[in-house]
Amino acid sequence: MQTSKINLMKKITLLLTLVTMVTWSTFAGGYQVRLQGQKQTGIGLIGTPFNFGASSIFYNPGALSMMKAKTNFQLGASGILSNVTFQKSATNYQAHTENPLGTPFYFYGARKITDNLAVGVGVYTPFGTTSKWNDDWAGRFLVQNISLKAIFIQPTVSYKINDMISIGAGFVYAMGDVELNKALPYNNNSFVNIKGSTNSIGYNLGVYIKPIEELSIGIDYRSEVLMEMEGGDAVFTVPASLSTTISENNKFSASLPMPANLDVGFAYQITEDFLIAAEINYVFWSVYDSLNFTFEENGELLNSENPRLYENKMIIRLGCQYKLNDKFVIRAGGYYDPSPTNEDYFTPETVSLNTTAFTFGFTYKPMKNLCVNVSYLHTLGSETDNSYDPGNFSGTYKTSAAIPGIGISYHF
Repeated sequence: MQTSKINLMKKITLLLTLVTMVTWSTFAGGYQVRLQGQKQTGIGLIGTPFNFGASSIFYNPGALSMMKAKTNFQLGASGILSNVTFQKSATNYQAHTENPLGTPFYFYGARKITDNLAVGVGVYTPFGTTSKWNDDWAGRFLVQNISLKAIFIQPTVSYKINDMISIGAGFVYAMGDVELNKALPYNNNSFVNIKGSTNSIGYNLGVYIKPIEELSIGIDYRSEVLMEMEGGDAVFTVPASLSTTISENNKFSASLPMPANLDVGFAYQITEDFLIAAEINYVFWSVYDSLNFTFEENGELLNSENPRLYENKMIIRLGCQYKLNDKFVIRAGGYYDPSPTNEDYFTPETVSLNTTAFTFGFTYKPMKNLCVNVSYLHTLGSETDNSYDPGNFSGTYKTSAAIPGIGISYHF
């Protein structure tokens, strides 16, 4: 009897560990949303070496004081149509996500106070996802559906030292909330719902250099943002026979670092109309080496440390831009984004694979001070065998996403 009870406790501990790992891994699991400007998206999501007005608040605060207009406003959104296919190891079983439309957005406003000083504020969504698997799919004990929303607010100041170099800095206030549902292996009506919200702070630093008229260079560093959740809600629906072992309502605390990013890029104006650009993004994923959880009830049983063992990764981006006439500019680009995940601790709530992406976009200028910016991003995640060893769950994943976007920019 005692042995059976101990085994039950071990199973419960594992289940709760899986639940909480799924909750937080979406926040960091190799998923960063750089859709913070349609011009930048169209040219391969390159932004550091460009002076595209108020959107520099995200991509490179140092470029803000170099903007040509005195005042600039930009807003836009993208629609993420994504799909994940899972093939269970050594079987013919397949499953597909039924993800709803994701809609990351941004708004920026900036103004030059003097010829050398500019200020601005940005509201944008650098993290966020919704994943929905069928309720009865093979991985339902890991995740059924999850929704994550994160909003960053960044007041920014930029100063032009001279005609060649300018610098900038922004303070980041981050807000996020998450909700997760997953099945529990007791009966058909056993499941858990987890939800919580949190906030944190960070910063964004940038340098913009224009050594000659044709060449621009950008360096940007976005700091790590440590998201700490206190008092997250975990609500369990279990058979009556387990109600004294698993509390219906519990609270938990956890912390997770959103990794820092170091971006370096250049753009070169080959002719008056044709420009090329390249950028390297170095993501400090190694800070995400484990997840630690503390539960308010049954803490001595449920508290846990869970390895993640992410690795730092480098993203290489290439792009070009061509001005057709005074009203139309077209763009194209591409990049390769390697997955930072560990193949032995790979979970299906946000599937991060080695990804190749292609981008296209254009700007239409219907009137003197107004621009309409359109972009399209298509990603393909390479088919990969991965496993989640603590849950003895393995299989082959592949992903794709179609992401159209539109934005407007107005200056005066």
